[in-house]
Formats: sequence, structure tokens, C-alpha cells
Amino acid sequence: MATNKTQATAGSVEAYFDERASKAQRPDCDALVAMLSRLTGEPAVLWGPSIVGFGRYRYRYESGREGEMCLTGFAVRGKELVVYIDAESEAQQARLATLGKHRIGKSCLYVKRLADLDVAVLEALVATSIAETRRRYG
Repeated sequence: MATNKTQATAGSVEAYFDERASKAQRPDCDALVAMLSRLTGEPAVLWGPSIVGFGRYRYRYESGREGEMCLTGFAVRGKELVVYIDAESEAQQARLATLGKHRIGKSCLYVKRLADLDVAVLEALVATSIAETRRRYG
């Protein structure tokens, strides 16, 4: 069975920020590291070449495919930061409505800067996502 391309590495989170984050993004990256470390109780780890992840969980699909992924994390994607969360529930959707300027994909929350957001709402979104992932995958 194929292994996941995105795995925890020994890569440097600081070097990743130095390479990818703009001067304007760097304070937001540092703030996200502090928040996500506090919420997960885990340090920042580089997953693959471009995800700063926190914590980990193991999953197994009905197909038998299994793997490991970070509980939450974020990446620098050009002019945006992408925070990886589970935001499908009605409660999470209601929080998103009050978050501030963002766009959302299936599990990707795209933001240009934290100043555009209600950071308390972001924290609640991430905390709920972590709790749901832990509940679902043990």
C-alpha cells in the first residue's frame, strides 16, 4: 500500500518561514504557532515540505488505507495563510459567519492576515476542529 506523501519531517519550521513567509506574514505565522501549540499541547513540526503541523492522529478508511496526519496546522501559500481545520458542522459554519474576511475550502481556511479576523473565533474554530478529530479518530 502506498505511503502518504505528507509526513512529519525533521525539517526546520523557522527555515520554512524564512523561505516562504513575507515580512508581513511572519508575525501572523508566529501568532499561529503560539495558538496552535497551546491548543494542541504539541510543538510545531514540518509535515512534508510545506505544512506546519501540531499533534498527530492515525486514521483508517473503509478501504483499508491508513495513515497519520497532524491534528491541525497551517501553510504559507503565496499571499495567503491556509489553516487546516474541520469546519463542516453547523456550529462551525455559524462561527465562520462571524470570523471576518476569509474563504473556505473543504478543510482549508484561507486568510490574508490575522488582523482581518476575530482571533477568538479562529481559536474556537481550531479548538472545535481538534476536539472533533480526536473524537472521530481516538
